[in-house]
Amino acid sequence: MIEKFILFGIVGFSGLLVDFGITWVLKELFRVNKFLANGIGFMMAASSNYLLNRVWTFDSTNPDIAGEYASFIIISLIGLVINTLILYLLTEKANTRAIPLSVKAKFYLSKLIAIGVVTIWNFLMNFFITFS
Repeated sequence: MIEKFILFGIVGFSGLLVDFGITWVLKELFRVNKFLANGIGFMMAASSNYLLNRVWTFDSTNPDIAGEYASFIIISLIGLVINTLILYLLTEKANTRAIPLSVKAKFYLSKLIAIGVVTIWNFLMNFFITFS
């Protein structure tokens, strides 16, 4: 399980590059609306993550690729909601005045915490549900 978690993390990092890369190209070069560009980047990253995790991390031979992909995407979308909720709670609702960081630093620290929680969520749900 630990080896699969490490591989899952590597795939996740590649997804981060895909997400940011596609979002940047669409938003900056093609002037696509930032929210649309973000959504497309997220879906492209989730799709590439699914393929890499299916083949490399979990070595899945499940013939129901559409069902497996749907499960992966649903788990990813729930992870996105969890990520956003954690970010909101830590930046907008938590009393962090005692932490001597700038607003920007607190945002990125909160984002790092959210990514950590969601990585564990995504891995466990995909390990026990999508690729079981």
